Amino acid sequence: MARAPDAELATGEGGDFVDVEVIYAEPQRHSAIQLRLPSGSTLQHAIDASGIVRSIPEIDLAQCKLGIYGKLAQADTVLTAQDRVEIYRPLLADPKDIRKQRAVVAVQSRRTAKR
Repeated sequence: MARAPDAELATGEGGDFVDVEVIYAEPQRHSAIQLRLPSGSTLQHAIDASGIVRSIPEIDLAQCKLGIYGKLAQADTVLTAQDRVEIYRPLLADPKDIRKQRAVVAVQSRRTAKR
């Protein structure tokens, strides 16, 4: 398990820690980094300590939403033990629009099939 570079300095020897995981999924791969951070660390601390933005340069935190176990969260959210920090990629298309487009195509194909 990776340890934040300044974890010992931040809490002193024998301080409390939380174990968390930082996740980022791409269509072709999935990155998961486990960390031990000082208690009181935030979602942003976890992302910074993981180094994931350096290792996957296409992550643009200004465009990505963040969450913990599938629920949106702010970067200043304080983490608890066993939290899974998730970095969500921006949607390429609105799911509602895609469903509408599929419905139109389905109706058109049924009309064509009846002829």
